Amino acid sequence: MARADGARAAAEDSLEDYAFRYVPRSFRRWSAASVGVTALGSIAFLADFSIGASIGLEHGTTNAVLGILLASVTIFLVGYPIAYYAARYNLDLDLIARGSGFGYHGSAITTVIFAVFTCIFFALEGAIMAQGLHVAVGIPLPIGYIISTVVVIPIVRYGLRALERLQFWTTPLWLALALLPLLWVIASDPAAVQAFVSFPGNADGEVRFGAIVSSAAVCFALTPQLAEQIDYIRAMPPRTRSNTRSWWTSLVFAGPGWVLFSGIKQVIGLFLAVYVIAKVGAGLGGHATEPVWQFITLYTSLMPEWLAVALALVLILVAQVKINVTNAYSGSLAWSNVYTRITRTYPGRSVFMYFNLAIALSLMLLDVFSLINIVLSLYANVVMAWLVTISADIAINKYVLRISPRYPEFRRGMLYDWNPVGLVSVVLASALSLAAFGGAFGEDLRPFSVLIAICVAVVVTPLMALATRGRFYLRRRRDGIDSPLLDSDGNPSGERLRCHVTGYTFERPDMLASAERGPMGEVQFVSSLALALDDSDRYVLPPDPPRGPGAEPARRDTGPRRGAQESRT
Repeated sequence: MARADGARAAAEDSLEDYAFRYVPRSFRRWSAASVGVTALGSIAFLADFSIGASIGLEHGTTNAVLGILLASVTIFLVGYPIAYYAARYNLDLDLIARGSGFGYHGSAITTVIFAVFTCIFFALEGAIMAQGLHVAVGIPLPIGYIISTVVVIPIVRYGLRALERLQFWTTPLWLALALLPLLWVIASDPAAVQAFVSFPGNADGEVRFGAIVSSAAVCFALTPQLAEQIDYIRAMPPRTRSNTRSWWTSLVFAGPGWVLFSGIKQVIGLFLAVYVIAKVGAGLGGHATEPVWQFITLYTSLMPEWLAVALALVLILVAQVKINVTNAYSGSLAWSNVYTRITRTYPGRSVFMYFNLAIALSLMLLDVFSLINIVLSLYANVVMAWLVTISADIAINKYVLRISPRYPEFRRGMLYDWNPVGLVSVVLASALSLAAFGGAFGEDLRPFSVLIAICVAVVVTPLMALATRGRFYLRRRRDGIDSPLLDSDGNPSGERLRCHVTGYTFERPDMLASAERGPMGEVQFVSSLALALDDSDRYVLPPDPPRGPGAEPARRDTGPRRGAQESRT
């Protein structure tokens, strides 16, 4: 009874955030364009400006811009398959990872990687807000850290609907404050543009492949932003003939396309750093990488200093609240997902919101911002091993080799707890890239550590699928329900079935047949939510009988039945 009560409580809480399950059609009432604008609102973060400035000051404009371009193209290619699955099947990254090489419990490892990302980037963005408060109104940095942490709580508590309103209404203001003064300076001050183009950084300005890759390595650490974009685009409406164009446009730009805007912001950050040095002098030192000084200097060239400081503070407050509500929200989803699977209890998403904020505040107090390049370069190795593995499983194992089941299964009982395909790939790619980063293979290979992670993950993921013949993807090939999982357009079905454990109705993709029959021997249905919180296994259907040595691999499974052909997806 206690478990059923916990499942009912989680179901009620999930009406706003769906922390560890499919986002139902009944919740996804926004248009594709509205979801896209909301998702893009979360990329207003200013860490991009700091990252671009940092790598540019070290390697020079040409190397930095080429590194940003390399990272942006790679992140787009890696992110596209994952974003498509999120929008098409309305799942967050953890649920996608479960059926893409990691297994039901194995994906928890990757979710922890993402949760750590939200803490690190909340700390970096919160530090930027604190810097703005310190410069503008003299608030001490530690107090600013606390303010930047507490200010997001009221919004994050109300979940996705509150975030949608915030992102939608504040994006025009952010764009106006960030871009209009910049465009004016570029148009009216050709000397500033020339100084930016020829800026050599701390090097001699010569183009070097090692410097380009080192610049890209820092940018790669931003890749988990894709998971935060997915927390929005998983709410995309069903794709139909009437909304195909807006659906695809929103998916491309708000999904993998976020990195295009991020790359532009990094280049702008480098331009502003060079502009600060030219206007104020090289003596400003490390402050040239701080967005607050970048925008104060920019505004001061156009207006009185008091107004410049005020507008810079408004820009920073708007930008940092926009991204940090997303960091806190996505972090709370990730931590609650992991905790629930480990303990089979759900104390509520708010608990993990506070947990996430506490870690982020600790990082701010430890001055993580001053170590931004080192922290991000180190973290990028694990990040790329993780995301490239998932992307490779979708693109290669599902669509080329057809070993991994096409539909991204996420329900307990349908999956094995652990799948060596993704786990071996992530561990091996991370270990080799971190060893290279630490100098184990010599100084010449150190700048290429992230490329090692990418290459190893791309190769090992399909090799592991072939070696295991796909036998660890699905514990069961049928969920025991006769009605189709997908509708005639290939979208998850909106049919509702009653869960006999919680008493609530859930949409078809969230449901399985229960191993516990009804009073008259009839088939009963159980939700993935109830299964996630149950530790008795009484509702879990038995696994398929083992197949003989000559049996076909899992790729021969036809997957969920529906009215349309799979090729239409």
